[in-house]
This record gives sequence, structure tokens and C-alpha cells, in this order.
Amino acid sequence: MLNRISRRQFVRFGASGLGALALTPSAFAYLFHRHARAVETQVAQPRQRLVVIFQRGAMDGLSAVMPYGDTYYRQLRPLLAVAPPKPGDPAAALDLDGRFGLSPYLAPLLPLFQAGTLAVVHGVGSPDSTRSHFDAQDYMESATPGRKGTPDGWLNRYLQAAPLQKASPFRAVSFTQLTPRILQGKANVIALDDLRAFELRAGSAAKSLTSSFEEMYAQAAADSLRRTGQETLEAIRFLKRHNPSRFQPEHGATYPNSPLGRSLRQIAQLIKANVGLEIAFTDCGGWDTHTNQGAPGQLVGQLNRLLRDFGSAIAAFVQDLGVERMRNTLLLTMTEFGRTVRQNGAGGTDHGRASCMFVVGGQVRGGRVYGEVPKLAPANLADGRDLPVTTDFRAVLAEVIVRHLGLAKAQPVLPGYALHPSNFTGILDRHG
Repeated sequence: MLNRISRRQFVRFGASGLGALALTPSAFAYLFHRHARAVETQVAQPRQRLVVIFQRGAMDGLSAVMPYGDTYYRQLRPLLAVAPPKPGDPAAALDLDGRFGLSPYLAPLLPLFQAGTLAVVHGVGSPDSTRSHFDAQDYMESATPGRKGTPDGWLNRYLQAAPLQKASPFRAVSFTQLTPRILQGKANVIALDDLRAFELRAGSAAKSLTSSFEEMYAQAAADSLRRTGQETLEAIRFLKRHNPSRFQPEHGATYPNSPLGRSLRQIAQLIKANVGLEIAFTDCGGWDTHTNQGAPGQLVGQLNRLLRDFGSAIAAFVQDLGVERMRNTLLLTMTEFGRTVRQNGAGGTDHGRASCMFVVGGQVRGGRVYGEVPKLAPANLADGRDLPVTTDFRAVLAEVIVRHLGLAKAQPVLPGYALHPSNFTGILDRHG
């Protein structure tokens, strides 16, 4: 029978997730960075919500959304080019606007585009030309291209710039093992792998274990461990009271059984549980497709499998939330850079420059492909090989921050960027 537990044992349990305390490592390392308050039953409900998905590894935007009529596209990608739209051909592109087509593996997203709730921003990327995954992701997540010393991520800077009275401990949640670069900073953030793990699991010893923790914290008045532990227990109690796991997918939504599908399903649960969620983040890897990217019509390539999962997960999320909840929810995708226009000898593509972003939500001016994609002639390519960056990714972020999240003074969120409506892409209604 467990009656007492030492500080050293507690830290070991919190750091490893072993024993009766089933928390992810990040729940203790990153939960409530500084000055968090005890949780109240009633918390502020944000007016709008933002969900960000980071596609790590650099997604090939020209395979996700392709200019199917461009002869250079076909010449430079003889094995990878998707065929122009053709009724009844499952391997052909899905026509979007007469010029661009959607990958057939993203077919679940087509109804959203046709309904005007999904927009694509193409030719988007960072003005910094690095081809390093590490540096490019850092610049995207900090939103300060070329500057490695930025201490916090742009989503955390937003939280700092828009403080809420009685903010929920679940105002900002990342479904990742550790707090990602994009959410690191002074504002309070929770990072966790799984909602089901964010609870005390001690069976019949749970009450005794919780009492032991509280007794230890009470004896540690001068110890920072006391604050961390109390905040953790309060967050656990808060989540148990709201019990988001009781909310099952609605409207016939079926999520893929994948890390991305599970993350979006749980984000939807938090939204439906009214826990005060405003910012949610998750990521998905594997987009660095140097080899065996996948020929059209064959679900044997790495990219084809990823696109099918990606499209199915997002479509399920939108269907699950329904029209009313999606009206105040915006889903935004990001990737660090694109791929070369020309395929390589291994059936893949190499590190490039621009890619595309997907924006989904009730206030999106969807049904359009935004941004400029020139003819893929060698003379128009960046460094003679890449899709050029014609839209700075910060233009998209700025519009989301101002028009969706409603932050009037957004300059601190994007330092060094000329934040002005004239730079916006126009993907959101002005009254959003």
C-alpha cells in the first residue's frame, strides 16, 4: 500500500510516465510554464478557435495541388505527374478551377473546396532560402525567417498578446510529446500525447496516491515543485470534470486510425467539451519524400499514403464538428518548404522552396486557389529548380491573427514583418 512518496520518486514518475501516474513526459516538463493560476470550474470561452497542423519533412505542394495543364509540369515529372481531370479515372486530378487539380488521394477535401469552406494558398513559403529541415521549421514556427535567436513561437506570442481573464488551463494544447517550437514561450501551454493518459491511474490506490502528492506539496512551500504539482493535479481534476472522452464523433464522421486522425479526434472532443480551448496544435511527419514518392493511381508510395491519411483526417474533423462549430473554428496547415519541380532518379523529389497551405473554416473565402504559381519553365524557377516563393507565409499568419482571432495589435506576434491588410492574401472575410 502506498502511503508516502518522496520528491525524487515523484519527479521520476512525472518524467517517465511510469507507475500510478500516467502522464506524458511533457505534462510535467512543460505544463504551465510560469505563474499559472488554480483552475476554476468556469473558464473563459474564446470567441474563435485555431487548429494548426504542421506537416514535417516538407510536403510536395505540386503533388497535392498541381497545375495539371502546365506542359513543363508533365515534362519535369514524367513518373509523378498526375493526369488531367478525367471522369471515371481514379488516378486523375480532381479539378478545382480549370487550372489546378487536387490529388486524388485528397478526394475527401474536394467537397469542402466546392462548398467554399476550404481554400488553398499556393506558392507559399519562407523568404529565407535554407534547405535545412531544422532551420526552416524553426523559422516557420518562430515566424522570424533567418533569425535563430527568437526565444518563443508565434502561437505563444499570440497567447501573450491576447491574455484572457479566467483562461482555461486548456486554452492552448499541443498533441505532441513535447511542447513544439511554435508554442514555446511565457504563456501557459499543455503538451500531451493522449487525453486518456492525462489522468491519475492508480486503481484502488488512486485516492491514497493523490493524498500523498497533496501532502508532499503542502510540505514544500518554498519549493517550485509544489506549484508544478498542484497545477498538474488541478488540471487533471478540471479535465475529469468535463470528461471530453464522452464526446464521440458525430454526423457520421470516421477518423483514420493514425496519429493525425487520433489527434484531430481528441481536439474535436476538447472543443465539444467546452473546456475553453482556443489554440490547438498537432503535427505529422514523413513528408521528406526523396524516394518512392508514389506514382499516380498506386497506393504504394510514401506521399500517396500520407495524402490519403491527411485528407481523410481533416475531412473527418470538419464533419465531426459540424457547421455551427466550424463557423468559429479555423484549421491551418503548414510545412517548412516544398520539393523540387523535377523528379529525381529515385522516384522522389528533393528539398525545394515553395509549397501550399490548406485553410479550412466557416469564415474562409474558400473554393479558390490563392497565390501565384508561374509556368514551370526553368527560367521561372527559383535557382532553376524550385517553385518560387510568391507569398510569404507570414501574410497568411497575419490574416489569421487579425481577421480570425481578432487581435488588432498583432505586430508583436510577427516581429519584423510589415503587418498591413495590403499584404493579406484575402482568404478570410474582413468581418472574421
